[in-house]
Amino acid sequence: MRTQLRQLDLVACKREFCPCEYRLTSLIGAAIQWLQMIVISGLPPYMDWRWLWLTVAAFVGGVLNAVAGGGSFLLFPAMLGMQMLPIQANATNTVALWPGQLTSIAAYRHDIRKNLRLAMPMALAGLLGGTCGAIVLLITPQITFLHLVPWLLLVAATIFALSGPVSRWLERRKLSHSRASACQTYTPRRLPVFLCTMAVCFYIGYFGAGAGFLIITLLSLFGYEDLHEINALKVVSTTMANGIAFVLFVFNGQVVWRYCLVAMVTCAIGGYTSASMARRVPQPLLRGIVVFVGLSMAAWFFWKNP
Repeated sequence: MRTQLRQLDLVACKREFCPCEYRLTSLIGAAIQWLQMIVISGLPPYMDWRWLWLTVAAFVGGVLNAVAGGGSFLLFPAMLGMQMLPIQANATNTVALWPGQLTSIAAYRHDIRKNLRLAMPMALAGLLGGTCGAIVLLITPQITFLHLVPWLLLVAATIFALSGPVSRWLERRKLSHSRASACQTYTPRRLPVFLCTMAVCFYIGYFGAGAGFLIITLLSLFGYEDLHEINALKVVSTTMANGIAFVLFVFNGQVVWRYCLVAMVTCAIGGYTSASMARRVPQPLLRGIVVFVGLSMAAWFFWKNP
């Protein structure tokens, strides 16, 4: 009782003799109480630590997509962690990442314009393959797709792991071809390129991680040697495949927009801020990080879904 009276006397003294200090203390106390109310009870009931994980995964995924690819290895499991159905998580992941891919069209517009006769069939192959892949995904049972997820992640991680050796082999192959056929011109056959591109774009519409490197390898094997031309054709086909999948997923109601918009904005920020990292961090290290993350996610899903 005496302790309480002394505290009341101190408060009264501060109020009477130190009004500024008293007001400042009162304001600080009120601010702390207000922040506690916001943190404890002010958030909507559906927002918890998973939102933080989704935001971090989207940001890092945007960085990886901009400098090495493979952002889906992080973003897709984060979407599943938001208690979404597997097909909804895949659809939401595709829609969230597609605007970043669309900007690549603008970056390669000059190369696309130069190779317009090649770009048009590649775009058509992307549309047809992406449509078929997205439709097959939408009619796949949820439990079936969930059991396919670790295998899809393992395949995609393997593609990334092979990208370094295959790229070096393709470079040696290009040099040997350029020496052997210095005076000859080789025109790749377009129908086989079209059919193989459509098959890869089917995979893009269904899942898609690592498909960009598949397109690059495919075009190189068919005799395309100009790196700018290859990248332009890759961007056209993959963007069209993901674009038609975007439309089908949206019209089918498979996109959870509150998660998609957060991931879309955060991925864009991550991609924008990755320019300096792309210059400083060696590509083999980035590729190794992507492969490690992909294999880790595959192992985790194999363990979770035996």
